Amino acid sequence: MLPLRYVAIGDSLSEGVGDEPWPDGSPRGWTDRLAALLTAHYGRHQPIHYANLAVRGYKTAQIVDTQIETALALRPSFVTLTAGMNDIMRPRVDFGALKSALAGIVEPLIAAGAEIFVVPVPNLAGVSPAGRLINTRRLRLNAIYQHLVDTHGVLPLTNTTNSVFEDPRAWDEDRLHLATLGHERLACAAAASFGLPIGFDFLGAPEGPAPVRTGSTEAQWWWKHVRPWVYRRLTGKSSGDGRVAKRPDLGPVVTDGY
Repeated sequence: MLPLRYVAIGDSLSEGVGDEPWPDGSPRGWTDRLAALLTAHYGRHQPIHYANLAVRGYKTAQIVDTQIETALALRPSFVTLTAGMNDIMRPRVDFGALKSALAGIVEPLIAAGAEIFVVPVPNLAGVSPAGRLINTRRLRLNAIYQHLVDTHGVLPLTNTTNSVFEDPRAWDEDRLHLATLGHERLACAAAASFGLPIGFDFLGAPEGPAPVRTGSTEAQWWWKHVRPWVYRRLTGKSSGDGRVAKRPDLGPVVTDGY
């Protein structure tokens, strides 16, 4: 029996930034966790082979340039894609070019027989001040995703509206990346969309009130996270500079430790 081939492509969300690390220092992330859940459930009858080509900081055009050819060579059965957030966080966004770039990702993969899954961007207004500033852009990015669903057969992986993904506790202290809780929940949501039974409300917020943010915590956030991010924008640097894919080759998934 041939294995199902799962390839994750995209940016920091798919790389797993914000999640706890593996022993080698690479982040686990929801795609690693999803691969493990699929293996644990289906692996005896249908082996799962998994690769992750995602690199933090990459804009959509970079994903097209550096990941699609490799992904096609791996002949994936299905692909998860996260892309566009790094584009809409920039001062200027060409949404026509962004739409074309996203189509340039999904079209060759679908033509090669892969199913493509995307993650709609939640409303981050309650997570970060930046979430309020980019909300109109977020809606336009989600509209592009919906266009790909309507015209190309791309599939939305889960609902993110009014979910745990709009709760600050699902996000890392930098408020740009999911924390371990967020990665765990997104993996469960994705697994449920593949038919796995998940025995709890994975889209619901955790019990109890969210931590209260004070002037001190806001000042620390600006100094520790916003300042370096602004510096990289001003100097033309990226968190992805010099980085390569953490799992460029397809291989079986070890479920221990997920």
